[in-house]
Amino acid sequence: MPEPSIDAAWLAEHIGDRSARGIASAMTDLIRRGDLPAGIRLPTVRALAAVLGVSPATVADAWSTLRRHRVVSAQRRRGTVVVGPPSVPHPVRYERIGDFGGRPAIDLAIAAPDPALLPPLEQALAAAAHAERLNDYARETITPRLRRAVEPTWPFPAEGWLVAGGGYEGVQLVCQTAALPGDRIAVEDPTGARLLDILEALGADVIPVACDREGPIPDSLADALATNPAAFVYQPRAHTPCGHSLSRERAAALAALLAPTSTLAVEDDGLGEAAATPPVSVGEHLPAQTVLIRSFSKSHGPDLRIAVLGGAGDTIERVRVLRSFGTGWTSRILQDALAHLLEDPGSRAAVDHARTVYARRREGLAAALAARGIPTANEDGLMLWVPVADESAALVTLAAHGAAAVPGSRYQVRPSAPHLRVATGQLTDDPVRQTEIAGLIARAAASPGGFGGHA
Repeated sequence: MPEPSIDAAWLAEHIGDRSARGIASAMTDLIRRGDLPAGIRLPTVRALAAVLGVSPATVADAWSTLRRHRVVSAQRRRGTVVVGPPSVPHPVRYERIGDFGGRPAIDLAIAAPDPALLPPLEQALAAAAHAERLNDYARETITPRLRRAVEPTWPFPAEGWLVAGGGYEGVQLVCQTAALPGDRIAVEDPTGARLLDILEALGADVIPVACDREGPIPDSLADALATNPAAFVYQPRAHTPCGHSLSRERAAALAALLAPTSTLAVEDDGLGEAAATPPVSVGEHLPAQTVLIRSFSKSHGPDLRIAVLGGAGDTIERVRVLRSFGTGWTSRILQDALAHLLEDPGSRAAVDHARTVYARRREGLAAALAARGIPTANEDGLMLWVPVADESAALVTLAAHGAAAVPGSRYQVRPSAPHLRVATGQLTDDPVRQTEIAGLIARAAASPGGFGGHA
């Protein structure tokens, strides 16, 4: 039976505006109405261009727009096929795997802070109820009190300041203002799964940059910069998922490569003040070409929904303008509540204590895994990057014992050695229980063969 397809002449009759935008718009309308159902094959670019009397490049541009919005898909043997009506991009890497019928007995998937270790918010919120200009509709990028609290800890002098609703919103906004769909953005490989979802939704062409224990490797960044990326996004400390941090020597080497380019350096400091490593920034060398985004969700509370952006003034201003289409500004109450926590000695002591506990939990599980022949190299953060023989088999083994983790492939731009990302922030402090968990992970890592670890 022949595969269903659409005739170029029929399609051309339904296209009025024959510009690339007009073709894409007409196609979208046909798909929405169901006249072009999912799975149907479209005419070739040349065939439709000939009937429309336009250049093949015009139709190719329209097809490219439809692919970016996931309305059609280019399939090697079948050609271009309708996928379905436009939909909201789905963050497939960030979603959890499987349905455990509720919270798993051992949750190693969510690299979240321990709620018991976060500083209490009651006094901070009460104090912030008296924020300057409270309920004023003037759009304030950062409150004076919060700026006074964060500026002394910034690793370089920032030209501009702004508060966003969490670290990843900050990264998304910066990338959205720095790059158009189809632009290249260089990024560490591996990197945060959520970051890859964001870049995919923005239509960016992701250029991978290899890393080692000191951060992005200069030779790999040089190769990426040869493609003229609009931005380079990397994590200066407590890297997700590998747990390394940028050394001062490496920061200087990266800055030397970035200096002669127009590429924006975007630093995603996701763990923020919960990190054990002091901040090191390329912005110390290139303050006008760097934006640092520091999240306070893991250090001071996810429900504060605050990240501070500081750095290149023109980029911060573009983010401010883009934000004006939506929320406009972050609640002054939340900003000043964070400022109170940053200034309060008791809250600072709570964050210091949490940092110590997180390191103990991570290092305890790492040592127990090393004793079973499972090497990990994370030096900071709320997770371990665990090598396994096979990701799917490891996840099935964990699930059979009521445990959940995340496949390492979600964090990789280029497929490489199989891993699991194992969260450690909410692990038990009971050494006996930690040993049992390490045994389970070792069993999963060896499935269906491999490291020879024992449970």
